[in-house]
Amino acid sequence: MKIVIIDGQGGRLGQMLVERVKVRLPQAQVYALGTNTVATAAMLKAGADFGATGENPVVRGVMDADGVLGPVGIVVANSILGEVTPAMAQAVGSCCARKYLVPMNSCGVVVAGVEDMSLPAYVAKAVERLAAEIVN
Repeated sequence: MKIVIIDGQGGRLGQMLVERVKVRLPQAQVYALGTNTVATAAMLKAGADFGATGENPVVRGVMDADGVLGPVGIVVANSILGEVTPAMAQAVGSCCARKYLVPMNSCGVVVAGVEDMSLPAYVAKAVERLAAEIVN
């Protein structure tokens, strides 16, 4: 099972997602795809099995993923302070894998109707949803 986690900036969200996925789905191969080297390094330090940085790893990495996790901005061109390129957003948005997105203010996207929770609570919900759907 291939789980792709995409993050940018400092990689804090990605780090939390990697840690949670490794505990909840230890059999999964976790691919840490960062929009920058700092984010990739943070996710690898958290225990990701593989890591790569930049546009091409994201575009290629999501093609055969079973699940994709990250901030909501990974499907919005030029979000996360411009770190998400249009090619990245299109690749993530159009890949066949189910996407489990965490609402983040830094992405410039407001998801109406989403309850206000802490980042760890969003991470827990996203990973539990992934695990429930992937295992079945």
